[in-house]
Amino acid sequence: MDVSNETTERTDLRRPLVERKPPSDVGLESVLTESSLPYRRRVYLGACIEMKLLFRLALPAILVYLVNSGMNISARIYAGHLGGQELAAASIGNSCFSLVYGLMLGMGSAVETLCGQAYGAHRYDMLGIYLQRATIVLALVGLPMTLLYTFSYPILLLLNEPKTVSYMASYYIAGHIPQIFAYAVNFTAQKFLQAQSVVIPSAYISGAALLVQISLTWITVYVMDMGLMGIAYVLTISWWIIVAAQTLYITTSQRFRHTWTGLSWRSFQGLWSFFKLSAGSAVMICLEMWYSQILVLLAGLLKDPSLSLDSLSICMSISALSFMVSVGFNAAASVRTSNELGAGNPKSALFSTWTATFVSFMISVAEAIAVMAARDYVSYIFTSDADVAKAVSDLCPFLAVTIILNGIQPVLSGVAVGCGWQTFVAYVNVGCYYIVGIPVGCILGFTFNFQAKGIWTGMIGGTLMQTLILLYVTYQTDWDKEVEKARKRLDMWDDKKESLQS
Repeated sequence: MDVSNETTERTDLRRPLVERKPPSDVGLESVLTESSLPYRRRVYLGACIEMKLLFRLALPAILVYLVNSGMNISARIYAGHLGGQELAAASIGNSCFSLVYGLMLGMGSAVETLCGQAYGAHRYDMLGIYLQRATIVLALVGLPMTLLYTFSYPILLLLNEPKTVSYMASYYIAGHIPQIFAYAVNFTAQKFLQAQSVVIPSAYISGAALLVQISLTWITVYVMDMGLMGIAYVLTISWWIIVAAQTLYITTSQRFRHTWTGLSWRSFQGLWSFFKLSAGSAVMICLEMWYSQILVLLAGLLKDPSLSLDSLSICMSISALSFMVSVGFNAAASVRTSNELGAGNPKSALFSTWTATFVSFMISVAEAIAVMAARDYVSYIFTSDADVAKAVSDLCPFLAVTIILNGIQPVLSGVAVGCGWQTFVAYVNVGCYYIVGIPVGCILGFTFNFQAKGIWTGMIGGTLMQTLILLYVTYQTDWDKEVEKARKRLDMWDDKKESLQS
């Protein structure tokens, strides 16, 4: 018998279990509660486990959101190369249409909750019912939105936007009206797939649609000479390509034979109850998304509105791209926090929260440094106007601060969703954004004549206030109590299983 091997085996058996297994084979909670390990070793092993779980969730979500955002960015780039007024019109049009985007995305988020509950309870047939019910509700909500965008020209004039730009923007918006109903179908289908951990197909479909959009837009602009309207039509068609591909995938794939059983009259039941649930989800997301779009709308009221709109829209486009990365970590943080709380793991929930926040923050710092390094050149991606390039360069420090804050705040919002703090966050958003940020920005921009920099400074102040509040609340959280709250929620759903069948 080999004495050295026996000694090694005995020594190995005396080591803690978490040291004898690869990090991926050990639960995060068991690592964090292993008192025989030094603190730094526990943190290292925990980070190995958490980073793998975090990126597995975040990367596909980032890809989908980036591609979807890239479609709107592509439209602005083409508009910018048509001219300054076209870029301003497309910027106002996309900003206005983002109101509907936020509304539909927020209401569609309720599908993820309901489908997730049904899927976890093995009530697979209800996923298809929820999908149809949500699509009906969102389509009905989209009907009054068509009137809003049909009469967008007088509305923009009422908001004191420039007449010429408003006229061009109204036609651009009219070309997007069918896109409202594409959103209604797309977001519900997307959440239906996410509830079953099916994300990659959506990324492939969105990527293919982006390539089609870029190609068709080039043809309509430079070959068919359709100008701004050609850009709008192609963007709408591209979203409907996504809808058609996702619908075909869901209805024909054997992967969903248990969750999609065909059209059903049951989907018309409980529409009002679903509307109330989805409206609550929409409030928090809409308040978040509309905030930056109001900055672009206010820019139309400044001196030299075309220059202000062009420079701010370019900065907002860059900010939106970086924000998509944070949104991916938002989704991952929400899932990780809720999973660990539901599993009764307070230490893991705490560790997941701060790991996601730290990783997203470091990525945002790198993005901010890159923006500052390219501040004199980045605008030429969108336009060849030297005046716009100088204005963008002047605004880049504000953009860098915004990017860093957006690396923290969305992740903390995701943690709040995972803990069930949506109502609290909605109140915080109202107070920080709409009572502090926008009014202060208007005072600095118009009263003190700081123009775009003043508006943006006020809005950064609102975001900073919200971030600090969420950091404080998260730091002060008693995670053992959050685990108990999560257990009570699960018990409540067990006592009311019929609610999944309503």
